[in-house]
Amino acid sequence: MENILNKMILPDELKALLNKSDKITIPESRVELFNLALGGENKDFFEVAYDVPGKGRVVEATVAKGKNGAIVNYMDPYLRRRDPDSMVIADAGKTDKIRYADKYGCEFDTLRKMTFDWLSEQNLILMPFMAGGDGLGYPALLVAPDNAGFFAAGLADLQGFIPGSEVEAGFKPKAIIYLAPTFRHTHFDEKQMVVHNRLEEEYELFSYNLYPGPSAKKGIYGVLLKIGEEEGWVTLHGSTVRVITPYEAIITIMHEGASGGGKSEMIEELHRELDGRILIGKNLETSDKIYIELTETCELRPITDDMALCHPKLQNESKKLVVTDAEKGWFLRTNHIKRYGTDPYLENLCIHPQEPLIFINYDAAPGSTCLLWEHTMDDPETPCPNPRVIMPRSFVPNIVDEPVEVDLRSFGVRTPPCTKESPTYGILGLFHILPPALAWLWRLVAPRGHDNPSITSSEGMSSEGVGSYWPFATGKMVDQANLLLKQIVDTSNTRYILVPNQHIGAYKVGFMPQWIAREYLARRGSTKFNPQQLIESRCALLGYALSNIKIDGTFIAKDLLEVNKQPEVGNEGFDAGSKILIDFFKEELEKYNTSELDPLGKQIIECCLNNGTVEDYIRLIPMKF
Repeated sequence: MENILNKMILPDELKALLNKSDKITIPESRVELFNLALGGENKDFFEVAYDVPGKGRVVEATVAKGKNGAIVNYMDPYLRRRDPDSMVIADAGKTDKIRYADKYGCEFDTLRKMTFDWLSEQNLILMPFMAGGDGLGYPALLVAPDNAGFFAAGLADLQGFIPGSEVEAGFKPKAIIYLAPTFRHTHFDEKQMVVHNRLEEEYELFSYNLYPGPSAKKGIYGVLLKIGEEEGWVTLHGSTVRVITPYEAIITIMHEGASGGGKSEMIEELHRELDGRILIGKNLETSDKIYIELTETCELRPITDDMALCHPKLQNESKKLVVTDAEKGWFLRTNHIKRYGTDPYLENLCIHPQEPLIFINYDAAPGSTCLLWEHTMDDPETPCPNPRVIMPRSFVPNIVDEPVEVDLRSFGVRTPPCTKESPTYGILGLFHILPPALAWLWRLVAPRGHDNPSITSSEGMSSEGVGSYWPFATGKMVDQANLLLKQIVDTSNTRYILVPNQHIGAYKVGFMPQWIAREYLARRGSTKFNPQQLIESRCALLGYALSNIKIDGTFIAKDLLEVNKQPEVGNEGFDAGSKILIDFFKEELEKYNTSELDPLGKQIIECCLNNGTVEDYIRLIPMKF
């Protein structure tokens, strides 16, 4: 142990902390991590509990040993989803996020020292890993109490880890996660909180809760965004898939969007009814259903699920965006799987995994098989909307490990139902073609969308901001906006679409629009469109709708392509929804309209504020038809 620690170049406070700890475990294997997740003795059931001043023994989570993995459940339903307000900034660097001192009326130094003191009294897990992957990643470290083994195991599956015996001399972490769950009770009113402290030598993440979303997942995302901000590149919030048609044509699609926007679903197989038909949508007013039949769907080769590294070393002369995965594992949400057979591909991966998996928010007894449709109940009537399984990339068949050129970037939006009596922004058709300037605006605004299952609050229409990754970034919005704009201008051969999920006007559609768009665009064999195929939308922010879509000889109903053609919506309902969307964009875009914004970006935003047409946007950044 001492020999391993001597290889690391650690900050003085951490060295002092480690010197006081009675026991330090540096994991050597995934099996060891899973044993730690169950209390270190491979028990069938383990309570992750802490003595909290003024409260006594508090059980934060339980871990059950199932046949196919470790099943983690939180006692407090609030901890089962990421709180979007869980970030504060402790340092004095530039930021648009709330600072610790402003929120709590004192500097972070005192709590930082208390955290180090608390950790020094614990038996610890010290786990080195590479944030962002092996090839282009950055050295990082987890410091955690060893009874939170499931958190370490989850982080190891998400980011990989370096066995203690393989730590090389000179390992100097650029980021360190300090896990101290008890302080959420004593200092944060029992709320999730992750304090980001961007020091000159390293990036400290103080995670004061055990749900991995804000820290092990999005906290590391924040680290990568900070590094990219300094170096001039971005880690995009998107899944990426190579789509191979039955005729062996190939297209690569990246799907971006806020949490719940369909990123994981873009790399899922298309869902079918029990009789094999494909239900595109059900009219909520008439109960009419629209089906199509596809005898053979495209083959999918997954590339990224949530974090796509766009490092400058990857880019080439193709004028297409080149990405690789920034993660070693995927945090898959399965709230849409409500019964056996919904997604046989994923169900098979999880019921019969190569090695045990980590399941979060599932109802499974010790010794049982964790089933993806058995979700933990938040109350007797409400299943948890955020059941998750952590899936190592190496367990996924046909995974693509090398960097890829992106042909098409799609953006997903959770849309509510829209009718003329109850107009909403649910006016998006099956998919829309976006000029690059409009694609940039959608990434700046990034509507969080309707009925978001991934976060603790999603009332009304709200924005996740730049690139939809803004909740995880620590710097300035305008800096990220400029980086995204430069990226779009520099990758002019990558094209853009806009895709709704959940509803198209009066139709309930789930994630079917992006699956149909994927099948259709791959079969076309080209991302270019003849201008005669395109219809300028009644709402300029939606770019172009398609005049028709035919897949394997079947035409898609026109009222799914242009929502105003639905009798339940009409021009009246569409225009009212359009106004809601336009007003929302204008309000959100004002925050970017500063002197620091790229002059081209300023023109694009002014175009929106002045009710510009689709052609106006194309004049600002040309679109290749």
